[in-house]
Amino acid sequence: MPEFIDGNRITLLNSGREYFPSLLEQIDLARREIFLESYIFADDEVGNRIVAALIRAADRHVVVRVLVDGFGARDFPEIFGARLQAAGIKYLIYRKEVARLRLRRHRLRRLHRKLVVIDGRVGFVGGINIIDDDNAPPALRPRYDYAVKVEGPLVPVIRRAVQKMWENVAWASFKRRYRLPLPDPCPDCPSLHGTQRAAFLQRDNIRHRNAIANAYLEAIHQARRQVLIANAYFLPGFRFRHALKAAVQRGVQVTILLQGQSDHPLLHYATQALYGALLGEGIRIFEYRRSFLHAKVAVVDDHWATVGSSNIDPFSLLLAKEGNVVVDDPAFAAELRHSLENAMATGAVELTPQDLVRQPLHSRLLRWFCYGVVRLFVGAAGYGPRHWRGDQN
Repeated sequence: MPEFIDGNRITLLNSGREYFPSLLEQIDLARREIFLESYIFADDEVGNRIVAALIRAADRHVVVRVLVDGFGARDFPEIFGARLQAAGIKYLIYRKEVARLRLRRHRLRRLHRKLVVIDGRVGFVGGINIIDDDNAPPALRPRYDYAVKVEGPLVPVIRRAVQKMWENVAWASFKRRYRLPLPDPCPDCPSLHGTQRAAFLQRDNIRHRNAIANAYLEAIHQARRQVLIANAYFLPGFRFRHALKAAVQRGVQVTILLQGQSDHPLLHYATQALYGALLGEGIRIFEYRRSFLHAKVAVVDDHWATVGSSNIDPFSLLLAKEGNVVVDDPAFAAELRHSLENAMATGAVELTPQDLVRQPLHSRLLRWFCYGVVRLFVGAAGYGPRHWRGDQN
């Protein structure tokens, strides 16, 4: 179960237009240290503005550590490495990608978290990479996503997570134990910032293999009125689908907002192969077609909400390093629900069983072919049907 902590202030940030100004402001206020983790770190206007802000912080003698994924940010050392090193900024690459054709489980284990912690006083958690919302093909602009700004006693929990990740990657890179010194207490950080209960969840392959999936399942099992999920890549296992079906049978309205414009056709079509079963179970499905939906958020009833990096698919729930914040607060849940409902009203289309019936046979066959290919990838990575069903403890 999530370990909720009281006394936080959690601020919802809608897409890069709200996230990056807030992040840049806090980087410019940094006085001691900055940890930044990102799956993608793009060479565009946003990426260069973030690098410039980090260099300014380093010039003020702030200790800056940047960790990026070796696949999502494979060109990071060539593009930004020299500038960062010249400023005294330390950076590491999580599982640097090499050109090999063989598929191995470790190649699918990616650092998919998007976390920033500054001075141990403020943190950012969400699904937003360091990339401009408009850095995409025209039909996908702008990205639609969420993050949260965290202030309060939950921040040290997030900091411990990013510190531990840095130490582990440093050990793997340099083949020696590496421990960061414990930070001094922040003299300017009040113990309480607000009234919201929140928890930080991470998915890894050691102690927290199923933390995010189990939090979703627990919330769905306890739902009494409404489950609203917005997820970029949605390919749930048996337990997750069964929980949604059981919720509908209890009279809960279950609504899922998914991509209508996708950057990964394989996963997109694989998800669409499940539409018939989901609609048949009474689950409402909306496709967001105004632009590219990249969100990984959910609201359950009037108080439970989550924002983070974890998709509801086997790659996120079984393989990747992920981070989500869960908030138990009526005001925050209402704000996120209102934002999602507005997105559905202005940019999404609800699907019906009749829409599926009208699909030509070759279109349906393509979707089931893609579903089979995704299952093949998961199996090749060492995760058979038992794992994808979610039967593990």
